Amino acid sequence: MKTIMQTINPESFRDEELEEACRILQKGGLVAFPTETVYGLGGDAMYSEASAKIYAAKGRPSDNPLIVHIADMDALEDIAQSVPEAAVKLADHFWPGPLTMIFPKKEAVPKSTTGGLETVAVRMPSHPVARALIRESGVYIAAPSANTSGRPSPTKAEHVKEDLDGRIDMILDGGAVGIGLESTIVDLSTGVPTILRPGYITGEMLEDVLGEVQVDPAILSQKMNPNIVAKAPGMKYRHYAPKGQMTIIEGDTGKVVDEINRLVKEKTDEGCSVAVIATEETKDAYACANVRSVGSRATEGSIAAGLYDILREMDHIGAEYIYAESFEKDTLGKAIMNRMLKAAAYHVIKV
Repeated sequence: MKTIMQTINPESFRDEELEEACRILQKGGLVAFPTETVYGLGGDAMYSEASAKIYAAKGRPSDNPLIVHIADMDALEDIAQSVPEAAVKLADHFWPGPLTMIFPKKEAVPKSTTGGLETVAVRMPSHPVARALIRESGVYIAAPSANTSGRPSPTKAEHVKEDLDGRIDMILDGGAVGIGLESTIVDLSTGVPTILRPGYITGEMLEDVLGEVQVDPAILSQKMNPNIVAKAPGMKYRHYAPKGQMTIIEGDTGKVVDEINRLVKEKTDEGCSVAVIATEETKDAYACANVRSVGSRATEGSIAAGLYDILREMDHIGAEYIYAESFEKDTLGKAIMNRMLKAAAYHVIKV
């Protein structure tokens, strides 16, 4: 398969520029496109064969649910069996935007899209290209991140091409995305609203709207549970991972720096290729040839936006061992640590 690459300017484009992408989706094909979070790999959410193509292209386990992307609230009538008042409140505050909500699904939504579950994850993206693609195609778009399963999510079209060239029909290149972390996922299908995946919309922001909000204990668990039933993407499998072995070092900054420098020397003396993921505040404290700053702790948004790009760079420089600082487990730091723990396969050293 030859993958079509098409550049589109998110700030200034005509709907006619999306005609080929729309035709591909309508015929059951796959199109990668930018959202405000990461690039998504889109197919017709209501067509089981399109969902099967998504799983095959990514090498994604079929029990890992897909998120259905919509362009307006009326779409919920076709997708969700019921829409609680909490969902309406959240939609008023955060849609369009980086929030996914889980509902009991209608029969029309194939289980190949929902990972075999009776619930469906739904999001209304704010990116202008994503919204126009949904609207112009007339298709509700199932779209996980547009990467090989387990790899760092793509924040640029070249990341998509690196992983999926020749495996999907088209890539819409809308430049680098803004947020860089996948959407927050909230389960509204039973009882108290529960965060299943942290993201740009924080727990505090959700509580301001709803009051009580639970956090699934698996979010910042220090180990992977292979027996979990994944109600949302990213709950069960290793994700976001570079090819090298990544280890997170937790503790006071000075002790973290000392431990990472010790580990770097140990592996370098063994002849291994080693890299460090640091911050602007600490990048000069490491005795390592490959130190990469993921951003400043003063602006967590910069760290979120740069994380996946840095993880992919680890592969480009051939890092066999990667040592990374940890981040605070509140506000956006919770989302950052959730991704890093999975990227490191829960390898954590506390000092």
